[in-house]
Amino acid sequence: MDWKRFFDSLGMNGTRWQWRMMKWERNFRSIMQGNASGGTWTVSKILIGINLLLYGLMVAQGVGGGLGLGTIMNPGGYLLVHSGAQYWPLVLSEGEWWRCITYAFAHGGLIHLGFNMMVLYQIGPMVEEEIGTVRFIILYVLTALTATFAGFGWQVIYIKQWVPVVGASGSLFGLIGFAISYFHRVGGPMAHNYRNFMLRWAAIAFVFGLLMGADNAGHLGGAVGGALFGLILPIGVRGRQALRPFLNLLGTICVVATVASILMMISGWIF
Repeated sequence: MDWKRFFDSLGMNGTRWQWRMMKWERNFRSIMQGNASGGTWTVSKILIGINLLLYGLMVAQGVGGGLGLGTIMNPGGYLLVHSGAQYWPLVLSEGEWWRCITYAFAHGGLIHLGFNMMVLYQIGPMVEEEIGTVRFIILYVLTALTATFAGFGWQVIYIKQWVPVVGASGSLFGLIGFAISYFHRVGGPMAHNYRNFMLRWAAIAFVFGLLMGADNAGHLGGAVGGALFGLILPIGVRGRQALRPFLNLLGTICVVATVASILMMISGWIF
């Protein structure tokens, strides 16, 4: 599109908006071609921002509801469920399927949030740069789903009771599992260094999960989902081009589902 002519027609004949729109257009085309965004606001940073914002809103609601400042470090179960935790009775009996995604944006305390965001900050950009923005979104959302359904199986078969589950760690283990299998397939010293780096993060995150009493079934579900994605995602340019239309569609569905889920959760606060 001729952005100069467009802004000239609006009486905005300066070049700043013209070049800004041209930059956004290039970034969008790059994303649709399966590359990383290339801009300042990567998906990894946006996800960190959303997690921080929703945690702040949860704490504000807890303090406003008379639960005190202790909710910053240790929000109670009711507040977590209110803030989007995965709680299968509400999913199955009330049809609140949006919890299958929103739980990945809720956290059970400041330490829980801080550790998960540190992991996302460390490993997210590496994976996103390697596979591109659209594939990264697909990986993050789909492994959140594989994690929560693994947790469902664990609750039904083994512990035989329903417990609220929160945290981005299912998706984070999905990123780690993906990177391990994908970089192993890529081969070469650099790729194997990335693989080994992710193996170390997997060990650290697993130990942290044990200390925090986390949903390790969900961690396993996320890691397996990510590893499978890493095994089937084409490495070569030709394979990626062949799958581009399908992956662009799937990425769009993941974005729409995530945004819709968060909005449905927020609507429950208002109405």
